[in-house]
Amino acid sequence: MFQRKVNITRVHKEEKKEELDTVLIESPIDIFVNSEPLVNIICLNKDLKELTVGFLFSIGIINEIDDINIIKIDNLKGRVYVELVDSIDFNSKILEMNPVSRVIDTTCGIPSPWRNLIKDKLEEVKNSDHSKESIILDSDIIFSAMIKMQKETPLFKETGGCHGAAIFGLEGNLVAVSEDIGRHNAIDKVIGALLLKKEPFNNKILTSTGRLTGDSVLKAVRAQIPIVASLSAAIESGIRLAFSYGITLIGFARGKRMNIYTNPNRIKI
Repeated sequence: MFQRKVNITRVHKEEKKEELDTVLIESPIDIFVNSEPLVNIICLNKDLKELTVGFLFSIGIINEIDDINIIKIDNLKGRVYVELVDSIDFNSKILEMNPVSRVIDTTCGIPSPWRNLIKDKLEEVKNSDHSKESIILDSDIIFSAMIKMQKETPLFKETGGCHGAAIFGLEGNLVAVSEDIGRHNAIDKVIGALLLKKEPFNNKILTSTGRLTGDSVLKAVRAQIPIVASLSAAIESGIRLAFSYGITLIGFARGKRMNIYTNPNRIKI
């Protein structure tokens, strides 16, 4: 269960009215990898398989879905159990972290200790092929994708208490969409959905309702997604990462307006 009805007193035009309102429920989910407790994520208790896969990919523990042998979800205990294939060298340094550093709440993205674990992965991205540089996209596809994402994320309209994220093909076709209380969790969920489908990332568009912070853009860097767009603003840390790794970063994509912060050559007007 991730939502419930509560009694509220609504005030409108100097009048009080008793009503039922829908609110979201945030839940702590523990992820175990090879029987070891890895992380506690505060999230919306839905799409947990996608969240787990996307998170493990984002921090560099896995590179593809075939790196996972088994995933089991225990909704009663709020746990996800993951067994990796034997060829994956699970980094024991993660388990030596301060337990506080292994809690992902609904406000932060990746605590500082986690970032050190994915530096090597980002070097791999810098040294990878640059075929995505030839991508040219009509601006109308971005605007259309933002509208589709909003239509497919009804919990925000109903509650105002969550974020949405989606991944589209370059023709504007919706590939994955999800919602979560944390904007970074929503991104992990759609990345996890693509991994489960074994879809490539380098010909996709990532859209979000949340601010484009460094932590959010970092997930796109890891996945080598060339274009990232949001309804909200970009933050300096996100712009810096997008510039360094060749991502086209777009904020305030609403109606027929957008702010392109980096690599505007990919967007045709």
